[in-house]
Amino acid sequence: MFLLRYDPCNNSYSQDLEGSGLICSSVDILPTEFAKEASQHFGDILSEFVGYLASTIDIKQLPSHLRRACIAHRGVLTSLYEYIPRMLKSDTEEISENPENSQSNKKKYNILVSLSGHLFDKFLINEALDIIEAAGGSFHLVKCQVGQSSKAMSYSELEVGADDKAVLDQIIDSLTSIAKPNENNGFLDNQTNKLSLIIGKVQEMETEKENRTTERKTGVLILGAGRVCQPAAKLLASIGTNSSPQWYKTFLQDDSEELNDVHVIVASLYLKDAEETIEGIPNATAVQLDVQDHVSLFNYISQVEVVISLLPPSCHIIVANACLELKRHLVTASYVDNSVSMLDEKAKDAGITILGEMGLDPGIDHMMAMKMINQAHVRKGKIRSFNSYCGGLPSPAAANNPLAYKFSWNPAGAIRAGRNPATYKSNGKIIHVDGEDLYDSAERLRIPDLPAFALECLPNRNSLVYGDLYGIANEASTIFRGTLRYEGFGEIMGTLARIGLFNTEHHPLLKDGKRPTFRALLLELLKINDDGCLKREEDIAERIFRLGYCKEKLTAVKAAKTIIFLGLNEETEVHVSCQSAFDVSCLRMEERLAYSSTEQDMVLLHHEVEVDFPGDQQHTEKHIATLLEFGKTENGNTITAMALTVGIPAAIGALLILGNKIKTRGVLRPILPEVYVPALDILQAYGFKLIEKTE
Repeated sequence: MFLLRYDPCNNSYSQDLEGSGLICSSVDILPTEFAKEASQHFGDILSEFVGYLASTIDIKQLPSHLRRACIAHRGVLTSLYEYIPRMLKSDTEEISENPENSQSNKKKYNILVSLSGHLFDKFLINEALDIIEAAGGSFHLVKCQVGQSSKAMSYSELEVGADDKAVLDQIIDSLTSIAKPNENNGFLDNQTNKLSLIIGKVQEMETEKENRTTERKTGVLILGAGRVCQPAAKLLASIGTNSSPQWYKTFLQDDSEELNDVHVIVASLYLKDAEETIEGIPNATAVQLDVQDHVSLFNYISQVEVVISLLPPSCHIIVANACLELKRHLVTASYVDNSVSMLDEKAKDAGITILGEMGLDPGIDHMMAMKMINQAHVRKGKIRSFNSYCGGLPSPAAANNPLAYKFSWNPAGAIRAGRNPATYKSNGKIIHVDGEDLYDSAERLRIPDLPAFALECLPNRNSLVYGDLYGIANEASTIFRGTLRYEGFGEIMGTLARIGLFNTEHHPLLKDGKRPTFRALLLELLKINDDGCLKREEDIAERIFRLGYCKEKLTAVKAAKTIIFLGLNEETEVHVSCQSAFDVSCLRMEERLAYSSTEQDMVLLHHEVEVDFPGDQQHTEKHIATLLEFGKTENGNTITAMALTVGIPAAIGALLILGNKIKTRGVLRPILPEVYVPALDILQAYGFKLIEKTE
């Protein structure tokens, strides 16, 4: 900023600010190549108002747009800007430096009030402060953030006090009347001249010195109230100085900052979902939020230190941009896509961490892999092969159908994933698998320490990118990542795919409002015109084999059993929502392959890393790491293993940021030691069974 004094009497400029004249301030924020003509045009227009402004004695005579722009007139702040000294008088830093003095000004009853909206450009802050002072109350500025654009909201937190609780109630009623919230309490009105208001709890002034100050709770906002949310919310809300879980001591062993109580806000498009998620969880609040409503999104993000987004990946960029503007940290359990990855420099400039891939896969798989790889590299080892397997499966007791598989979510995503092409490296050769052949590429897998599990693995997309990510691309001759299923899954699904049950094109039988039966559609797919055929399982299996949809008769029998189990041979009309064979299969799988309330799922993650060590003691070691988790039942409610292994790491990511364990800024994955070392320690202390061994 450049300041100078202009004296119109002698048409002179001086950097000496003492004396007669006008103080001029200039800030170099314009582009360096701003057109001269544009500057001249702006100056010509502005010059028309200079004389008018300088000669005006009564500011009320100015046009409204000029009157609102005048901050001071004749040495005094104008009425619209009188809030400035009032807010400066209540400066947070001044009070924090003199806590004893601040107590003498504190009222008996105090409440934290959050205001958001166009507080300053619409002068709503004036109205709020006038209400407080007119009633005889006081306020202390706790936080203030000014929106950085005409559309951005400003946010302030005020600690409002009064010696009489009735006076405090009157103040809150008056503030509420100007806010005029809609039926969702605290939900921001979209009109720019409205004020959003969130009221805390009234706190009575304590008499004991150590309880005089009110500590502000650390805040975490979780977006999305699905199954994954509850374990994350429960973990974070359990943090506090009074009663923290045993595993929290692990977190505090090193240089972590001890946290005050963590308050969790769970936001969902449907308030009921958020309320059900936080039921029984202390220090948690449920709110309704549509992330497309930027005003509301900014309002809630501004109230916390860290945001956890459990929304669909396409929503992360919206949340990330809001976090950048408000300088709030962000954690997600999803893959870091290009749109988020490109925010790295902006995140560094904003001083925030965007920690992605902090779930199970991706997430714990990264952490376990990097621990093994880095330990090998420290010992001068060279990675010969890296094999990683992960899968969400039914527990053995729940694998009670021909596919030995169940869904805890819509099957469409899992079926589509089974049609993705895959690439990996095996003994120095690059192997490509077409999406149509993925199910047929499943290979038998046995884990020696878990001999009861008859498993198979399917290649999981492009494994080669993990060679670069883990720094082993130039040394490992084998890099493979696979998805785990119980043995037989691939051959059955491959057969169903060849029958046409996963075709996404609109099927002629399902067009124009036609509602055939499931059996009629099956007969059409198996090219049978006689409705009297294929009544028995054996007949269906024989037809599948004769049409060449599988190579082995036993596979045809398994596929026929699956078709019958799914009800695809029933004389029931197909639902009107189904337009393709894919829709029909997804509908039936969702109905017939769902977990019951008493069944458990299972998560199995297994790494095998072969390491060559050079030197006189040249040898090869095989390092193995395994995670096996089952769903849990608490108070009659089942928490899935998938929810635990995705939600808990995300919560730990937020915890590490809050505790200043993660100091790196930018877009990160949990492949850095400052992330995965403490995270794995906390996971084990929390109760996850991470088994490591060397052969």
